[in-house]
Amino acid sequence: MIDTERLADLREEVGAEDLAEVVALFCEEVEETLDRIRRHPSGNLGEDLHFLKGSALNIGMSEVGQLCLAAEKSWRSDASNPPDLAPIMHAFRKARQALCLELET
Repeated sequence: MIDTERLADLREEVGAEDLAEVVALFCEEVEETLDRIRRHPSGNLGEDLHFLKGSALNIGMSEVGQLCLAAEKSWRSDASNPPDLAPIMHAFRKARQALCLELET
């Protein structure tokens, strides 16, 4: 669920104190993006899924990143059938909890 090696790299890159702020900003942006997709599914879905994928992988949320990749590929192959966001949202909530626990250690 959480790529602890990536998280350790990120902690080294930005510092332990700033990592919590980076994670909080990331989570806020993900919530906003998911909310925008829910409200306007025909908007910039491809771009939004691509952003979510890259951001999730960058922060160490590997499962979320993989789900976003699959949704992005599915949507790009058939744009008339929007992907189900429920698995992404569920994985994000679980990963966010795990990430918060990781930050406490």
